Amino acid sequence: MAHKYTSKTFSLSLLAGVIGQLLIGSQAGAQTSDETEAQKEEKIVVVGRRISQTDIAIGTDEATNTLAVTRDELLSAPSGISGLKMLENLPGFNVQTDGALGLYEFGNSVQVRAFQLSQMGFVLDGIPMGRSDAFGGSPIFRYVDNENLGAVVASPGAGDVSAPTYASLGPIASYSTVRPSEDMGGMVAVTVGDFDLQRTFVKLETGDIDGFRAYVSRSKTDSDLWRGPGTIDREHIEAKALYEFGDSYIQATYVANDFFDYDSPSAPASTFASNYYYSYADSIPEGCISSAGSVYDYNGDGSIDDDDFTPVFTGSNCTSYYEDRINIRDDKLYSLGFGTYFSEDVKLDVTAYYEDKDGYGVSPDSYSNTLGIYTRQAAAGLDVVHPRGVQYGLSTVGGEREGIVAGLTWYMGDHKIEFGGWIEDDTYNRTQARLNKTGGSADGDVIMDEVAYYRRNYTAVRDTTQLYLKDNFSMMDDNLMLEVGFKSLSIDYSLDGYRDYDDYEINSQPGYGPQSVEAEYSDNFLPMVGAVYRLNDSDQIFASFAQNYALPAGTDDIFDNAVGFDAPDPKGEEADNYEFGFRTNRETYNGAIALFYTRFDNRLIASSVMNPATGQPEAFYVNAGASKAYGVELSGVFQPEVFDRELYFNANLSYKKAELVDGFGSNPAGSQLPDSPEWLMTGGVTYEPTEWLVANFSAKYTGKRYTDFAESIELDSYLVAQAYVDIGGPNNFGMPENMRLRFNIDNVFDKEVMSFGFTGSTFGRPLSPRTFQATLTVDF
Repeated sequence: MAHKYTSKTFSLSLLAGVIGQLLIGSQAGAQTSDETEAQKEEKIVVVGRRISQTDIAIGTDEATNTLAVTRDELLSAPSGISGLKMLENLPGFNVQTDGALGLYEFGNSVQVRAFQLSQMGFVLDGIPMGRSDAFGGSPIFRYVDNENLGAVVASPGAGDVSAPTYASLGPIASYSTVRPSEDMGGMVAVTVGDFDLQRTFVKLETGDIDGFRAYVSRSKTDSDLWRGPGTIDREHIEAKALYEFGDSYIQATYVANDFFDYDSPSAPASTFASNYYYSYADSIPEGCISSAGSVYDYNGDGSIDDDDFTPVFTGSNCTSYYEDRINIRDDKLYSLGFGTYFSEDVKLDVTAYYEDKDGYGVSPDSYSNTLGIYTRQAAAGLDVVHPRGVQYGLSTVGGEREGIVAGLTWYMGDHKIEFGGWIEDDTYNRTQARLNKTGGSADGDVIMDEVAYYRRNYTAVRDTTQLYLKDNFSMMDDNLMLEVGFKSLSIDYSLDGYRDYDDYEINSQPGYGPQSVEAEYSDNFLPMVGAVYRLNDSDQIFASFAQNYALPAGTDDIFDNAVGFDAPDPKGEEADNYEFGFRTNRETYNGAIALFYTRFDNRLIASSVMNPATGQPEAFYVNAGASKAYGVELSGVFQPEVFDRELYFNANLSYKKAELVDGFGSNPAGSQLPDSPEWLMTGGVTYEPTEWLVANFSAKYTGKRYTDFAESIELDSYLVAQAYVDIGGPNNFGMPENMRLRFNIDNVFDKEVMSFGFTGSTFGRPLSPRTFQATLTVDF
């Protein structure tokens, strides 16, 4: 069976040929004028130990609403926070994570304007991170430690056409790691905290050695889950090497992330109302033992021996034991980059990368559920073994991702012309099966050669080509800066193997068998137009329009449904993004305000259906037609002179209406999009009375939301507060100046509320309780 959704495509050989031609040339340099740099240095702006890079923070000279979490802010955050949680203080980003650090992969959600996490693009040092799926994806939080980040720059609306992504319908988040230091040295940070949190971070720097410099870091995070039994275990390694010669450079990076954690259950709000710390059981419940009443010949030799027995772990409570609910990921990312100037005006940057992904997840299956599926698959002639009791539900995920990103920049008079592209091959392997365990018990050993039933075993491939062309130029004495560009995007998708139950068995008869599915998604003209007008040295207005196109959200979950007919392929998702705004950067305050309108077509919505085996929601996708979002985003910092620059305030405010344009099913047009609060607000105050003390208190308000389109399942609004105190630097009480001590508190007032909800379901997850941590950092 083959599916086709066709459009014109660009050949991969075109990009390869262009790159080959560009690699032949001479080397020279282009430098920003000293006069321009001097003007920037003379400008007086808001300053502070937790305020840095104010131009980057408010997106100066950017045609879109582009905001940043700068390095000083990152270093004040709780030690070990996830890459997603770093975005929660930016305007417009509704970020919900599980736990103070946000490390639980299945407890994450992000909504920005009309888009969710799967419709955002993430880039690390110019490398695309692909999809954000916990199964088979490359979520950003597996690849960064906040101590190594220089900045996190996010555009909630129309991202740059040069950003390599097939997922983004507008929002782009770019994570940039710091350059290796020119000085030999390093740092050690040790963190302890609630729930037996223990984290160490060690970084070593080579310093400059005739143009070569490098660093390597390792962090180790261990913690108990905040509710119920189970732990989190994360080992993370990052390395970066840079060699600069003349006007050229070679850069190599390496990231390895070894992650293990236990699951915690979601449930309706009523469950957490009666038991906020509701969790899986720390031991096998006695009530789960119930005899099946028959002895089974597991050897198949017609006689009863020691290996044959009557299953007894057959009760409904047997699947609540925490040891049968784990997630393991082992991911590695390698990159090699090269950049050079062919002439004074022409520069080339190329980065090749390779990612190796491996892992698995486990959830138990009850005896009764397994028995029914086993019986049908056995009758269909599959090599399955009678269930022994509680089954080991094994889902393996893995694959490889390799690609190259290249860009040519040509400074031609008042024009900065950029051309480049991206090619990638992403292979994803997934299996699902239920295996027996010794004694049929949840704490028994896994019997790898006893499969009680099969569900999936397939390989999905995504071959992506993206090309872009962009011109940045200025007019009116350089006061008007224009950006005009477009990109083309083409993704060839295929899935081969057993998609789901019906490929194995249908009504106790052989199923469809392994299948091959193909689909093609492309749009060869996606324009972006933007403008920035400088009113004066401090103030700018900006405006932009962009069209975006993306692979359907949850593509694998859509195509791995086993159907025996040529079902129509889901259409590629499309969005039009409009922005208009104003930004200012002055001595005592800075800020940006943006008005936006987004129209989103062919929206695929992850709704939820209850899995009877696990008792937890599972996603399935429905086409919700068109939706739209419009509103305003405001952010800024105020440092009044009356406090002698020792006290400053920051605030973000977002208001949006996100709703269906087309109704579907029983959901009428005008229904509010799930998990889309109208109001988001963040505010904080920072106090710096001396060189050695910084104190901050901040709070975030998340407005009322719904988890369904019918607006019947409500999540209440809530306010959560955080605080930190950072001690270090020049002092008169004997503390070494290379030593810092930081205390972080999350959820200061111990607020209890449902913060995360599954779309279309009453199930959700609660906000983690008040959590304290202390970090001692020593630089050397």
